[in-house]
Amino acid sequence: MRGIPVTGHLGSPRIRRAVAVTVTLAAAASLAACGSSGPSTTSSSKGLTMWALNDQTILKQSVDAYNKDHPDAKITLRLFANDDYKQKLRVAFGANQAPDLFFSWGGGALNDYVKAGKVDVLNATDVNSDRYTDSVMQSATFDGKVYGVPVNGLAPVVLYYNKKVLSDAGVQPPKTYDDLLAAVKKLKGKGVTPLSLAANSKWPTLMYLEYLLDRTGGSRVFANIASGDAAAWKDPAVTKANQKLQDLAKAGAFGDNASSVSYDQGASTALLYTGKAAMEVMGTWEYANIAKAAPDFLKKGELGYTAFPALTGGAGSPANIVGNPSNFLSLNKSSKHKSDALTYLKDYILNGSQVDAYLASGSVPPVKGLDSKLAAVSSSSDKAWLTFVYDLVDKAPSFQLSWDQALPSDQADPLLTNTDKSFLRQISPADFGVNMSKAGS
Repeated sequence: MRGIPVTGHLGSPRIRRAVAVTVTLAAAASLAACGSSGPSTTSSSKGLTMWALNDQTILKQSVDAYNKDHPDAKITLRLFANDDYKQKLRVAFGANQAPDLFFSWGGGALNDYVKAGKVDVLNATDVNSDRYTDSVMQSATFDGKVYGVPVNGLAPVVLYYNKKVLSDAGVQPPKTYDDLLAAVKKLKGKGVTPLSLAANSKWPTLMYLEYLLDRTGGSRVFANIASGDAAAWKDPAVTKANQKLQDLAKAGAFGDNASSVSYDQGASTALLYTGKAAMEVMGTWEYANIAKAAPDFLKKGELGYTAFPALTGGAGSPANIVGNPSNFLSLNKSSKHKSDALTYLKDYILNGSQVDAYLASGSVPPVKGLDSKLAAVSSSSDKAWLTFVYDLVDKAPSFQLSWDQALPSDQADPLLTNTDKSFLRQISPADFGVNMSKAGS
């Protein structure tokens, strides 16, 4: 999955891979069957309870600030590792012992809880949700109602490139898919891997399919799929997107060894900054990874970045983006401390000091009106990067959540498996949609 910087500075942020909450539809049904009555043993009569992940350092600072101002009704914060958290949250909701506030990735996993009647609606006036970036809020909005407040930075997927490698090959950063195909041909002729890809990890390959579908058919195609329409996987745009992915692979865009490269070891990142690969499609957390692994590469100004190429004649806007809009905090519908919870969400989440902390970590928080704060960033290279990410999201008509997080978790494994098979050309472009429609039925 995708990582979001949560602490530190641009030179040495801690990076984590976000793992989608594994709450299946079947589990959601069992949650609904449990009902919402009965005591919540994690709830305190004196204050809120809140669960989050143990690497959310900046989020924890907001809890400390709240507790300082509310000494008689403090938030009791429990932090978990990714895998522990997923299971414990599901069990806690099933037993009516869930916390007042809980951390999630939005998308299908959060919607499972919403459909089970476990999450309270957050009205705009109660939490000032209008101050957040509109495209980000889509991941926590279901049937026109908001069920989560974003709590950390933006992580869209972008195209990175090695300026020197492109220049040496006489290639400009591709603005269109046709430009990309032409660049692949030229770069191959120079003996350079055009696109670094950790295909062994599967989810990096999915990023290409997400963008290719959005550029081909527009955001409505996956929106239909995410809404539960399994037949939408057979939309012609899905087949066309898979054909384009296979065309890239067949053209040698990813070199000969992509399936042996894993992301976690940093191999695909290294291919870019060592000049063995010209470009890489990856989330914005990659900037921090490069800053840590190869600071001189950044200092010399050799890293470039741009939006994923447009598709001539495609139905999707070239300004659409995919990736991780943010993580969210949601309110337990059975909470006995809703007023306190709303105060915390309204006044302490992504307030001025929180925004400053995220910008210092190299992460752009999903709030509107950051222009003055971005202008005040002292480092010109850091300012350029942060402004690029902010503008990319601010101007995006659609910010599509990564599919393996947007879909119910029982579809994540089939999705990654079929994406890999399509990339390896082990199935036809049409077979991908057929297989996924069966998985989603």
